[in-house]
Amino acid sequence: MLTMRKAKITDAEEMAFALQDEIRRTDESRYDHRLHGVLLVAQGLSCREVARLFGDAPRTVAYWVRRFEEGGFAGLAEGERPGRPRRISEAQLEEIGQTLGKSPLDFGLGVNLWDGKTLSEFIANRWGIPLGVRQSQRLFKLLGFRLRKPRPKIAQADPELQGEYKKTE
Repeated sequence: MLTMRKAKITDAEEMAFALQDEIRRTDESRYDHRLHGVLLVAQGLSCREVARLFGDAPRTVAYWVRRFEEGGFAGLAEGERPGRPRRISEAQLEEIGQTLGKSPLDFGLGVNLWDGKTLSEFIANRWGIPLGVRQSQRLFKLLGFRLRKPRPKIAQADPELQGEYKKTE
């Protein structure tokens, strides 16, 4: 009688995470993943058992089954992922782009250069839209601007010595 040795994967726990990342990498692999999950449910496994095997939540597997029941294979296909709607309209975005070309001092803000905090304050004052500093920083890139940081001034620096050291006025 011929017996088969049990297959073994080195670093199985780490490889399981890597395999799950690979499955989530493309629309096609996510579709195949859902397809296999629904197949196992069709063969008699419970959503909980499939979820345990696949590393997904039982509710997720139940959603796959429901989507398959309602829409067939098309129900398992990757859907739109629109994300959260923008808080800022296209017109407001255009105005922000024009605003960034000017000084923050022109708008009553007490600084000389635009940064995420200043832009966030401007948007809140102008339209009443609370926007986080990080999201405001993303607007710079979106609009083709780059953040500039002022050079720090040394507290006890001698202006005459600095003038002698500078190459240009």
